[in-house]
Amino acid sequence: MMTTTESHRITPLTADQLIEMLQLSAASDSVELKLTVPDADRRKTAAALEIDPLGAQIRQIVFFDTPDLTLNSHGLVVRARRSQGKDDDSVVKLRPVVPAELPGKLRKSVDFKVEVDAMPGGFVCSGSYKGVVAAPTTLKDVVAGRQPIRKLFSKPQRAFFAQHAPDGIGLDDLAILGPIPTLKVKFQPAGFSRKMVGELWMIPDGTNIVELSTKCTPPEAIEVATEAKAFLSSRGVDLESEQQTKTKTALEFFIKELREGS
Repeated sequence: MMTTTESHRITPLTADQLIEMLQLSAASDSVELKLTVPDADRRKTAAALEIDPLGAQIRQIVFFDTPDLTLNSHGLVVRARRSQGKDDDSVVKLRPVVPAELPGKLRKSVDFKVEVDAMPGGFVCSGSYKGVVAAPTTLKDVVAGRQPIRKLFSKPQRAFFAQHAPDGIGLDDLAILGPIPTLKVKFQPAGFSRKMVGELWMIPDGTNIVELSTKCTPPEAIEVATEAKAFLSSRGVDLESEQQTKTKTALEFFIKELREGS
């Protein structure tokens, strides 16, 4: 199963990779089409798509991993988020996954979703166990050391983590990596048939990651991808630029900061 690297020059999918992606998509709950935009093109792209920054939601994202990113190397992403005007939420994500190999009971859970993330030159199928952080615990409390990390996650999320985490690693053993300030804006561009999402991740070293995305059902994936490519090209958006992975870029920054501070 192919995944994108942190930053790479785009090469087209092979026929076998395209078939694999379509097979995974058909067995998934949804498909998210993504494109990262060079930071130098951020203002131009926002103007071309008529994105109103005043409609953006402020969010903070925190990751949890070991100082040597053991979870990430095992395909496990543990994350929690604060969102303006909403309850805190958390997720335990496993990638890559093969939908047909997941337990039926897990697939039936309303809090577990399987999604294919596709971007130019790459794709990955993930299984995400999501949850709302139960009061009175908040992510702010955990970052400040007033509550243990495990309190951010439900019992099913903890069980999913324990099943897939390397032996000997518990949630409360993890380092707190973040927070990362982000902006998220939903918009309906004129000339495109569905809503899009724009995200700006502001890594504290000054790196900005700008991502455009749209979601669709698996049967719609090819049609929506074709339409999105044509639409973005018509607005002058660069579809051939190097692609960045938000999670990996963020994790590497905070791990470097953690090591330099120890």
